[in-house]
Amino acid sequence: MARVVLTGGLKNFTGGETELELDAADIRGLFRLLGERYPKLKPHLEEGLAVAIDGQIYQDTLIEPIGPDSEVHVLPQIAGG
Repeated sequence: MARVVLTGGLKNFTGGETELELDAADIRGLFRLLGERYPKLKPHLEEGLAVAIDGQIYQDTLIEPIGPDSEVHVLPQIAGG
């Protein structure tokens, strides 16, 4: 199972939990599992969050695969100009 780390203010929607292990094949599956486990987090997942898988940041993609031994960081959406 992948090690998942929730960063920033996301812990406000998970009862303070910031690290867990989940079995998700891709970002879409990860977001589904997180939304089921933490209903207060679900609206933020639908807005879009950035995800770093093994150090590579992904935004606006839900099909990026997650390996069983990956480290995944979920962070607030990155904006810039």
